[in-house]
Amino acid sequence: MTAALWAVLPGGIDDPAAPSGGNTYDRRVLTGLAATREVHERAVTGAWPQPSATDRARLGAELAAVPDGATVLLDGLVACAAPEVIEAHAARLRPVVLVHLPLGDEPGAPAELTAREGRTLRAAARVVATSAGAARRVENLHDLAPGSVHVAPPGVDPAPEAPGSEAGNRLLCVAAVTPRKAQDVLVDALRTLNDLDWDCVCAGALDRDPGYADRVRHAGDRVRFVGTRTGAALAGTYATADLLVLPSLAETYGMVVTEALARAVPVLGTRVEGVPEALGAAPDGTVPGALVPPGDVPALAGALRRWLTDPGLRRRWRAAARDRRATLRGWDETTRRLSEVLHV
Repeated sequence: MTAALWAVLPGGIDDPAAPSGGNTYDRRVLTGLAATREVHERAVTGAWPQPSATDRARLGAELAAVPDGATVLLDGLVACAAPEVIEAHAARLRPVVLVHLPLGDEPGAPAELTAREGRTLRAAARVVATSAGAARRVENLHDLAPGSVHVAPPGVDPAPEAPGSEAGNRLLCVAAVTPRKAQDVLVDALRTLNDLDWDCVCAGALDRDPGYADRVRHAGDRVRFVGTRTGAALAGTYATADLLVLPSLAETYGMVVTEALARAVPVLGTRVEGVPEALGAAPDGTVPGALVPPGDVPALAGALRRWLTDPGLRRRWRAAARDRRATLRGWDETTRRLSEVLHV
């Protein structure tokens, strides 16, 4: 069996009440890696990514318990906020940092987090991002050597094809309701389409930024905010959707994009970091949806209007989504790529 691996994660990654793409990614790759090596998990609770001195001390104690020379896979939410801890152990251990999202890309994040993240990544033996676009952004943001950030994109599980409706008017957004996910942009865009027949469901946690969520929920009475959905409930929500809309201001990959495509549901997203990679194209080059600039209400509204009023466009996007569905890769490929980085 391959040499043992230590993994340091934020607390609560398996909490079903707090789903996130990062949590899902961590759990799936660690499960995959455990099939070929011994994996020791260490969960570090705390106010990440703005930890207290106690939180940093807790992380330091976990790393101090790892044997010399060991490879340690650290979730960036924890590692990037505590560079002094990573630096203290970098010569003794082999830290590999997985960046799900640059800390400064969360709206309202203190500017100092970017500098702290840069220190952590320069101390790491390897850095991994979840898309090529995100890797290049991390390199540029922290003045790292081109090509130095490795890429291990998320996988996706097979799913039944969604039947879709003739009108195509069942819209779906799956994301925690936060400023970065920009549901306010979606609501503002939909408000300009009140002359059309549509239904929009926003499925995602309402407690990450309660003030923002409350404002957005009351900004448009035709948009339904249904809170967190997981498992069979989320699968059923995808099954009744015609179009996934993801208006994010920043997104290192966008796992919900491939979750929709796995069901042959087209996607209207934003042209940020990893979303173009997640959306991809069918083997013939056709795109299973469209991308608009982030934060651009008129562009998003225009794309939605074209989808709702043009049957030919709906047929093209749906055909491309069905063809793209056949090319999606599973979590075994993610595990393989990450395992290669850990061996380098």
